[in-house]
Amino acid sequence: MKKYLYPILLALVSVAFYFIEKKLDANYYNDYTEETKAHSSDKQFDYLPTSTTGQVVEHAYYSLSYNEKHEQAEWVAYELLKKHTAYNDFKRPYFQVDPLVKTSSASWRNYKNSGYDRGHLCPAADRRFDKKAHDETFLTSNISPQKHSFNSGVWNDLEKKVRYWLKKDKQFYVVTGPVFGKSKKAIGSEQVTVPSHFYKVILKYGTGAPKMIAFLIPHDTNSRKLKQFVVTTDTLETLLGFDFFSKLPDNVEDKLESNKNVSLWLL
Repeated sequence: MKKYLYPILLALVSVAFYFIEKKLDANYYNDYTEETKAHSSDKQFDYLPTSTTGQVVEHAYYSLSYNEKHEQAEWVAYELLKKHTAYNDFKRPYFQVDPLVKTSSASWRNYKNSGYDRGHLCPAADRRFDKKAHDETFLTSNISPQKHSFNSGVWNDLEKKVRYWLKKDKQFYVVTGPVFGKSKKAIGSEQVTVPSHFYKVILKYGTGAPKMIAFLIPHDTNSRKLKQFVVTTDTLETLLGFDFFSKLPDNVEDKLESNKNVSLWLL
């Protein structure tokens, strides 16, 4: 009888830990959901792109459309105001699985020893005005596999350039994400797709005439010349299969999305 006692006790302990973990996960999800509602930002402009996956997640300070097949967002969208880049030296948190993604976002462990950075889509530096806003950017639904040379190079340059433009233009709406294309490269046990390109669309709105600029950057580029990566938003919509600003008046949308006048942006 004794020889069966240990396996039985081990099984009971394992079951107990399983249900405790489930309970903690449920509590974390409920707490996070309530906290997100309580801290919901006063969005002045919230024109989300269409989603090809049907899984749109709205956090307090950015929204996303999650692509379960590729285990990352197909787009992340957020309002960026001048006050949002106020510098606070918040401690960098650990990456966490997104509790609001119903299919569960990929674990950060997929990136470990993969040779790829956990590349932010909504940058932490765009959310330094509030600790919750900053920490939200470390959810794994907000990251994509990026080569370090890309993440710290041209992608970082573009993020800095957007914040530089913000000093003058004050109000942006940003949509950014990966392009999967025909990429067959994936990392980790959950097979997180390594994108072939990344894109970013910036809409200036509010006071003064609206303007828009879009970028499509190859993941393997060594160039730091942002001007050469400017495309029309129409080009991105054709490539990606979703509509960026369908809620804009048609005449405004058509004009902005077909234009790539870089002279308006001092590139």
